Amino acid sequence: MFNKETFKKSVKDNVKTLYRRTLEEATPQQVFQAVSYAVKDVIIDDWLATQKTYEQEDPKTVYYMSMEFLMGRALGNNLLNLMAYDQVREALEELGFDLNAIEDQEPDPALGNGGLGRLAACFLDSLATLGYSAYGCGIRYRYGMFKQKIENGYQIEVPDQWLKDGYPFELRRPEYAKEVKFGGYVRVEMEPNGKMKFIQENYQSVLAIPFDMPIVGYNNHVVNTLRIWDAEAINNFQLDKFDKGEYHQAVEQENLAKTIVEVLYPNDNHYAGKELRLKQQYFFISASVQAAIEKYKKKHSDIHKFYEKVTFQLNDTHPTVAIAELMRILMDEEGLEWDEAWEITTKTCAYTNHTIMAEALEKWPIELFSKLLPRIYQIIEEINRRFIMEIQQKYPGNQEKIKKMAIIYDGQVKMAHLAIASGYSVNGVAKLHTEILKNQELKDFYEMMPWKFNNKTNGITQRRFLLHGNQPLASWVTDHIGKEWITDLPQISRLKVYADDEKAQQEFMNIKYQNKLRLAKYIYEHNGIEVDPRSIFDVQVKRLHEYKRQLLNILHVMYLYNQIKEHPDMEFYPRTFIFGAKAAAGYRRAKLTIKLINAVADVVNNDTSIGGKIKVVFIEDYRVSNAEMIFAAADVSEQISTASKEASGTSNMKFMLNGAITLGTMDGANVEIVEEVGEENAFIFGLRSDEVIQYEKNGGYYPMDIFNNDQDIRKVLMQLINGTYANGDMEMFRDIYDSLLNTKSSERADTYFILKDFKPYAEAHRQVEAAYRDEKRWAKMAILNTASCGKFTSDRTIQQYVDEIWHLDKVQIVTEG
Repeated sequence: MFNKETFKKSVKDNVKTLYRRTLEEATPQQVFQAVSYAVKDVIIDDWLATQKTYEQEDPKTVYYMSMEFLMGRALGNNLLNLMAYDQVREALEELGFDLNAIEDQEPDPALGNGGLGRLAACFLDSLATLGYSAYGCGIRYRYGMFKQKIENGYQIEVPDQWLKDGYPFELRRPEYAKEVKFGGYVRVEMEPNGKMKFIQENYQSVLAIPFDMPIVGYNNHVVNTLRIWDAEAINNFQLDKFDKGEYHQAVEQENLAKTIVEVLYPNDNHYAGKELRLKQQYFFISASVQAAIEKYKKKHSDIHKFYEKVTFQLNDTHPTVAIAELMRILMDEEGLEWDEAWEITTKTCAYTNHTIMAEALEKWPIELFSKLLPRIYQIIEEINRRFIMEIQQKYPGNQEKIKKMAIIYDGQVKMAHLAIASGYSVNGVAKLHTEILKNQELKDFYEMMPWKFNNKTNGITQRRFLLHGNQPLASWVTDHIGKEWITDLPQISRLKVYADDEKAQQEFMNIKYQNKLRLAKYIYEHNGIEVDPRSIFDVQVKRLHEYKRQLLNILHVMYLYNQIKEHPDMEFYPRTFIFGAKAAAGYRRAKLTIKLINAVADVVNNDTSIGGKIKVVFIEDYRVSNAEMIFAAADVSEQISTASKEASGTSNMKFMLNGAITLGTMDGANVEIVEEVGEENAFIFGLRSDEVIQYEKNGGYYPMDIFNNDQDIRKVLMQLINGTYANGDMEMFRDIYDSLLNTKSSERADTYFILKDFKPYAEAHRQVEAAYRDEKRWAKMAILNTASCGKFTSDRTIQQYVDEIWHLDKVQIVTEG
């Protein structure tokens, strides 16, 4: 039980022992650290109780392997899940502090970037809340991907120093360190019994040191673990080499260790970047697989039954090397024959596919892979050899099938093919996505092994994105239907009876307005832009990629601006267009799109002649903590990916939960959102996925036809190259212009059908405006969106994984007191 007086004393004691200060002298960051350590004390009792229960009951455990875990701030979320938020807020008020201000001192742990990493975080929350034994396994990045700064409209990447003050919610566990080996060569020895023994020699190695973060379940005393690996040199400093003057070699191992954990997704458009990325993947996978086997062997003598107690879920292709690493350990260290090791591995590993786009499925040059991971490469070669024999058996003489399905082909190691050939489950992350995988991208695999394929539509945790991120709305929901929704989101459908209730509508929209005021204040403080909280807040926040079509959005803003300039007296409901996105450091066109958004913002926001009818805001360094505020304030949720390209999307679910209305294409989970809420409560436009796929089969379409025949679109595109948004510079946005129209280049023009969908998109926006003018209609739509999002909880997704893939055992934690 939480005790307020004990907590206050703990905070004071922590400030004293950590900083040799009194509470009055402490800085806000020091108070945050002291409060967090006091909260961690409470968590650790449950963490120990959870581990003890797991040891006694020995449940099957899932190891969720992911390059990214976009956790968000831990303090507030942990307090909510411990049911201690209000007591801690009161305790801190009595000490003279505001809990919200203290939460703002916490850096977002820089362990992920986009939806894939946030999904992993939601899954860990759900696994703990549902009472299943789970480890998240990843890397403890020192600087994450990067902190985004916007300078002169351009994205500048600076290191994200989230660890500079120390992170109170982690525990260093050096007793579980593991050695990870790279490079060298493999020597084969014959043993007396005629078996071959494979020995890696002349390798470089690093020590993987685990840091554990607690994952607190909601009100059930379960605390699972996110285990992120840091790298250290095995011999920190080689004094003998230093004494001989070999300074570089002396620190070589230290440098190897440092670079492995420095950044998330190093820029891989050059060889060194590719090599580092593969090193990172093998580093955390090898350490995690070693740890899982060691943990299993403490309780079990028969390694053949490993899969009965352990399952590895591979979050996209990044962790696929786990398959070969498990084979390596089972054969080279546990002494199993190939067939025995293969049976265990193929019953242990399951794969989630997150992308439809072939270019995003990882492939490694053989030369790089075999040099860096020589033994792993030998094992994959053998898996490939045997897999090709299976293909030949099923399709005799069909070379085309081998070409399409081989794991090693054309000088490349294809990780998705390895995952599908070797795993026991392959899942997509939305109904549409899974169907496209089965019928298009992975059709050959589906035809050969249909039993492996299944769908698990993504979900989000309502505890972070409503209970924590939008506390006024969460309280309103609880007041109307009780608090069961917190752990059973489908209960939220009971709000539907209030959709036509005028009082409920007013309360709901007033909460939205208060959230818009909060975001407007944030925008003014961070961007210096005054936005009208009574305007429509039209929001697109997500990773910046061409298929997500932030470009369509900003081109449409340019079009609206032209309309207002040409027709100053036209009816127009004021709109605030809010963008937030990071572009990968090496993704030139995505970064140019950020510049365009900011350039348009500069012109539009400073044009007094339009009377503030349009404002454009780019929120710098989009991350979980400011995302919570953005979702709560949004009226319109822009989900406008080219149909068939977005595997699922989860921002669409977060907006929906917070009463924003989807403006989108029939893509990813949008399809299922519309099924739940009804097409009359969303704004759907544009090509459907089958139409896009058909166009692509026929080599695209001719955007010049649209350019030549539509003067509105032509004017917008000409503004890209006539200097309107670039102080007269006609070349600044030339690349964007060319990508949409260029028929001379080898690249197909308008790959993502931006011009094709432009007019339907503009029409959907007109429908948004008409609906928003009708206050009752809009309020009803907003309430129905919140009330219809029960399906999109990650609790449902995880339960489906448990029932259909992992088969875990539920555990209850009994605590003392």
